[in-house]
Amino acid sequence: MSNSSVLPSDFEWGFATAAYQIEGAVAEDGRGKSIWDTFCHLEPTRTKGANGDVACDHYHRYEEDFDLVTKYGAKAYRFSVSWSRIIPLGGRHDPLNEAGIAFYNRLIDSLLKRGITPWVTLYHWDLPQGLHDRYRGWLDVDESQLDFERYARVCYERFGDRVKNWITLNEPWIQSIFGYSTGGNAPGRSSTNAQSEAGNSATEPWIVGKAQILSHARAVIAYKRDFVASQRGRIGISLNGDYYEPWDDSDSRDADAAERRMEFHIGWFANPIFLKKDYPGCMREQLGERLPAFSDAELALLGESDTDFYGMNYYTSQFARHRDGRAADTDFLGNVDELQQNKQGAQVGEESGLPWLRSCPDLFRKHLTRIHGRYGKPIYVTENGCPCPGEENMTRDEAVHDAFRIRYFRSHLDSICKSIGEDGAVVKGYFAWALLDNLEWSDGYGPRFGVTFTDYETLERTPKQSALLLGHMFAERA
Repeated sequence: MSNSSVLPSDFEWGFATAAYQIEGAVAEDGRGKSIWDTFCHLEPTRTKGANGDVACDHYHRYEEDFDLVTKYGAKAYRFSVSWSRIIPLGGRHDPLNEAGIAFYNRLIDSLLKRGITPWVTLYHWDLPQGLHDRYRGWLDVDESQLDFERYARVCYERFGDRVKNWITLNEPWIQSIFGYSTGGNAPGRSSTNAQSEAGNSATEPWIVGKAQILSHARAVIAYKRDFVASQRGRIGISLNGDYYEPWDDSDSRDADAAERRMEFHIGWFANPIFLKKDYPGCMREQLGERLPAFSDAELALLGESDTDFYGMNYYTSQFARHRDGRAADTDFLGNVDELQQNKQGAQVGEESGLPWLRSCPDLFRKHLTRIHGRYGKPIYVTENGCPCPGEENMTRDEAVHDAFRIRYFRSHLDSICKSIGEDGAVVKGYFAWALLDNLEWSDGYGPRFGVTFTDYETLERTPKQSALLLGHMFAERA
């Protein structure tokens, strides 16, 4: 392999999970309810009848799961902490749950004794239900950021002697849009979704986004002020976002649409967090007063926060086509159409097991290079993966032969190498999504993203071929 495609010697790779998707044990050892506990039990169902009450039972089987991480050759593992397992009611004046803290201490120690580096996400969408009931959660910008800071401080205090890699929030775009615009995710607020009983899709997502941005900033400042000197760790955030190409590459309006879509998707959070400035101008132009302003004090808070790395969750890419006329008040795309083929009929990528997810490794390279050039921070790919075509209907013996996933991983790792070696991007790590087949939120137990097959009746785990080959793929590029 040429020098231009060699990964750096300190490159980290491993697997990723999230608490509500795998832990189960939702009512054990003092854990409080989260908004997903409530959402998964609504009638009629919003999650295809699925819930996380048991999930993969990782709460009782984590040793078995970490044996798999070791078997697969990974030296890093990304997981999230359940806020309501640490502070059952969620608030800064509410009592801690020592049994929940003890669980995560056991989990962290179990990883370390195996030589696996823990990467901890503080928030992966599972807001304590107590905060939603008390003041509507993220819709109260002032209260939510103070409660999140206290929760973060508890985690630093209890786990930071061993955890050196922190991610504040996972995909705030998803929480804001799917939770408060479309209503497809918890807490299910929407004025465009007939199943939702409350919400305002024109205003609430943008309020929630601001609350999360300021919560991130407070968590970073707290860590840098009071913990980093002794704990010597680093802290970042994981942002999702597709890469967009113009539907008609000869039409400047579509080129503008592609850029505008990425600004609405990524710049919404990345501009305030990494560039210390206001939201992208195209958002201000379209949304007007519905996009809440930052006060001078809030801008100063953003200016004081120093985020160490950009966590990138990437799955696919699309084409963007401009729309004529004024955007609807409930539009969150940037007044564009998202398409999977361009004007000439060329497909953006090979189909996976989900309609929205195509394999687009060449555009992944462009995405990495664009993000590093724009925001200037080291990138850790904190999620990347796919379900194979038809996998949700396969037997275990069929699913373990996951040739599509192997091709997806191999081609996307090659794109990382090219972005580093030929484009000059700084990419420092990679986490495959996911270690286990698990609860895929509102899609229930249908799509299988795992490198490990989970039998949801027996909870038996079976390695897929991709899990056993991923280490070899990295070794080839080292």
